[in-house]
Amino acid sequence: MSKVVLITGGSSGIGKSIGEFLREKKFVVYGTSRNPEKYKDSKFPILALDVKDKGTIKQTIATILEKEGRLDVVINNAGAGITGPIEEIPEEEIKNNFETNFFGPISVIKAVLPQMRKQQSGLIINITSIAGYMGLPYRGVYSASKGALELITEAFRMELKGFNIKMTNIAPGDFATNIAAGRYHAPLLDHSPYKKPYGDTLNLMNTHVDDGSDPLLMAKAVYKVMVTPNPKVHYKVGEFMQKFSIVLKRILPDKVYEKLLMNHYKL
Repeated sequence: MSKVVLITGGSSGIGKSIGEFLREKKFVVYGTSRNPEKYKDSKFPILALDVKDKGTIKQTIATILEKEGRLDVVINNAGAGITGPIEEIPEEEIKNNFETNFFGPISVIKAVLPQMRKQQSGLIINITSIAGYMGLPYRGVYSASKGALELITEAFRMELKGFNIKMTNIAPGDFATNIAAGRYHAPLLDHSPYKKPYGDTLNLMNTHVDDGSDPLLMAKAVYKVMVTPNPKVHYKVGEFMQKFSIVLKRILPDKVYEKLLMNHYKL
């Protein structure tokens, strides 16, 4: 029997690539979007879901269970980017980012756990970010929200082991997607003391996304995890130097690592 998969944020970018690849592998795939009517040509069903709205989460899961009778894999992929000097990002935008990147996945997890416990099986994959392993300049809020999801997954895993429910993180580096178009950018203010360094860093970040890896690499990584009997706690997917930066953070003195980052961003 084909496993049933739910992918939040499955209408574009990494989520779309994952969904199409898993469908080719004969999984039953459901994606989600806040505006599913825009994606009628999708190769798999797109259901209405906003991770900040618990009602839509509950309704979508109920719809899938009514049609399929089970839910085997949940991929928390929906997320939002945010950039800017932390001092200048409005507090409501910081909270909004955490609602999407941290509290949203938690709400989805809480909603699916009763069914997975009933089945005595399940896999939850949280799509985080290599940026969540380090505080990056002008991406500090994004780093913090993704880092928080990484850490809470570590705790969740241990709490769920007794129910045969598995959970893991997959942290992508820069991929060629439309995330830059949808993220919140704190405006470049003429009178801001951060105008030049933030502007230069923003251009560098956009270049990284434009030159990023093919999202198909993430799709293959997700599939590999799904067919692994006992997934690891953390996976990283991206270019060598992006993954190696995490190793460097572990072994280098803090100030040396900080200097490397500042040199990279020309700060």
